[in-house]
Amino acid sequence: MERPADHPAAPHGRIGVLLVNLGTPDAPDPGSVRRYLAEFLSDRRVVEIPPLVWQPILRGVILTTRPKKSAHAYGQVWGEDGSPLAAITAAQAKALQARLGDAAMVAHAMRYGRPALGAELVRLKEAGCDRILVAPLYPQYCAATTATAIDAMGAALATMRWQPAIRTMPPYYDDPAHISALAEDADRQLRALPFMPDALLLSFHGMPKRTLELGDPYHCHCRKTARLLAEVLAPRFPDLRIETAFQSRFGRAKWLEPSTESVLAAEAARGARLAVLAPGFAADCVETREELAIRGRETFIGAGGRDYAVLDCLNAGEAGMAMIEALVRRELSGWLP
Repeated sequence: MERPADHPAAPHGRIGVLLVNLGTPDAPDPGSVRRYLAEFLSDRRVVEIPPLVWQPILRGVILTTRPKKSAHAYGQVWGEDGSPLAAITAAQAKALQARLGDAAMVAHAMRYGRPALGAELVRLKEAGCDRILVAPLYPQYCAATTATAIDAMGAALATMRWQPAIRTMPPYYDDPAHISALAEDADRQLRALPFMPDALLLSFHGMPKRTLELGDPYHCHCRKTARLLAEVLAPRFPDLRIETAFQSRFGRAKWLEPSTESVLAAEAARGARLAVLAPGFAADCVETREELAIRGRETFIGAGGRDYAVLDCLNAGEAGMAMIEALVRRELSGWLP
C-alpha cells in the first residue's frame, strides 16, 4: 500500500546507539563554565542538599568564585577541537560507527552541556531509529552519573508522542572485556615509560561518604575494578604495587578515602616512582589531564617525589574501542541482524 500524499514522513526501522558522558563547558572562559556548573550542580542527583539550602550557596558563593578557577583548569587542557572529553567522546562515536557500519546509527551526547542528551535522543528517533540503546560510558554505577543520565533520557521520552523502544547499557565495572582492555592498555603504556614504576595508583573520582551509607554501589564497584585489574597485572608486573584512591573532593563533607592527594604525597615521601591510572573514566578530561597530570604532579614533586607519569584513559584507542563494540553488540543482541 502506498503512503497517501498528505501523510507526513515517518522514518522508522533503524537502530540507534547513543554514547553518553558527563559534559563540558562550551569554552574555557568563566561565563561558559558558570553556565555549565549551574546546570551540573543544580542536579539533585549530584548535590543531595535541599534546594532551599543549596541554591543560595550555589548562586551566592560557588558560581561567583569557582568559574574563574575552573576556567583556568579547562584552559590548560583545551585543544583546537575543544575540551578533551568532548573531542574524545566524539571520536569514540565515530570509531564505533565505523565498526558497526550500516547496522546502527551512532551518536554521542553529554548529560550536561552540548550535545544535549535529550536533543540527541530526539534526533535519532527523527532519523528513523525506533530502537535505541542508550550507553552511559560510566564503568562504575553512581547515582550522580549513571542515574542522572537515565533521568534525562526519561525526561526526553516524556516529550515524545512516538517513543522508540529503549535499552540501557549496564555498568561494566567488572566485565571481563573492560578489565582486559584496561590491563592491555596499561601494560602497553607502562612498558613505554622511561622508568618502571614502583607503584601504580588507581585514582577514581571521589564521592561523599554519605552516598555509600545511603546504598550507592559506586565505592564497591570501584574497589572491585581495582581488585580485578590488580589480579590481571600481577603476573605481568610482579614487583608493581597497586594502590587505590579517590580524587576531586569538594566542600566540607567527608568523602571516600583515601584521597588521591594524600596518597600522592605519601608515595613521594617514601621515594616511590609512581604511575597513575584513572579506570573510572572512559575518556580523558579535565580531571585526568589537569587535576592528575598537572596538579597531581605538582603535589608529588612538591612532596619530594621524582618519577611521575599519568597514563591515558582507554579513549578511542584500539583496546577501548574493542571493548565498547563488544559491550554494545551484546546489548543489541536480538536487534542487530
